[in-house]
Formats: sequence, C-alpha cells, structure tokens
Amino acid sequence: MLMLKPLRRLSSGFTIVEITVVLVVLAILAALTYSIAVPKYRERSYQTRANSELNTVGNALTLYVAKYNDYPADVNRDLPSGIQEFLQGQYQDDWPDTPYPGCVYDYDRWDSISVIQISIRCCNIGDNATCNTNANKYFKNLVDQSVLDAWDSYSSVYYCIKGNPCRSHSSKPPNHPGHCINCTTGSQFF
Repeated sequence: MLMLKPLRRLSSGFTIVEITVVLVVLAILAALTYSIAVPKYRERSYQTRANSELNTVGNALTLYVAKYNDYPADVNRDLPSGIQEFLQGQYQDDWPDTPYPGCVYDYDRWDSISVIQISIRCCNIGDNATCNTNANKYFKNLVDQSVLDAWDSYSSVYYCIKGNPCRSHSSKPPNHPGHCINCTTGSQFF
C-alpha cells in the first residue's frame, strides 16, 4: 500500500497549494478589474482630450474672426491652416489628431445652411460599417445606443461654432444620427 505524506505546512500554517490557489484567484480578479476599468478610463480620456481640443480650436476661430472679420474657408477632413497663429502652446506647430485612433477633425463651413462647426469623423464617406464600428467603440458612453445603431458615414460628433442648427453633415437633415458636444438642446439626434 502506497502511503502519501501529508502536505507540508509553512510556518504560518498554510500549505503551498492553498497559497497558490489564493494567488490564482487574486490574479483572475486583477485581470477582470483591468479588462473592465481600462477601456472605460481610455474612453473618458479620449472624450476629455477631444472636448479640450475642440474648445481650443473654437477659441482660435473666434480670434481669427475678430482679426479677419470672417471665418476661414471650408477644408476637407482637416482644420484650416489660417488659425495656427491663434493656437497656443502645443498646437501651434502641429495640428492635433483626434484622440480617437482612425478619426480626424473636420472643419466645416457650410455657407448654404449658415453653419460653422468642427466635426470628428471616423471613416470615409460610404464606409458605413467602419463608421458604425468606430462609433460603437469610441462613443458608447457619450451617445445613446439607438443613435449608435443608426450611425453611418455621414454621422459625426461635432462642436458647433455658429449655426442654426449644426448637424452631422451638410447634406443631411439636423436629425441625422450624430452628437453635438456643446449644444444646449437636442444634442443627440435620431
């Protein structure tokens, strides 16, 4: 008959197996906490940085208008180079990329509907699948799920400078899916 020796106890009274089980449980709990907390923190930091940069560019546009009596011309998927002189600090030499990977700032001057805004666009026109995926990844704590479900390549998160009303895209009605960061009413549409 084979006789097994009892597990050795450490001086504190726990076996090596018991300590290993506790460490494995703690590692699993730490991994779960990390996988839940980090994406939420990252999304909040993206939103905070985007809000700050949009506000900075909005203020620069206000200074531009004070000096030149008009807004810069519309640009496609970029910010107007004419406002660089009004940006302070880190933005003077480099335009800020959006904090959202794969997304761009887009300065919009739509004279036909009297709108001036800065949009965050996360895909090319016509690429609805990429836009919807990016919106669901980056804006889920900012925008209602019903709006995200209808998000397409004309949708955007935008910062309204002047207009009545600002919107996701000039070719779409004001109630097209999107989100206005600084609008006081009607900030989400669908």
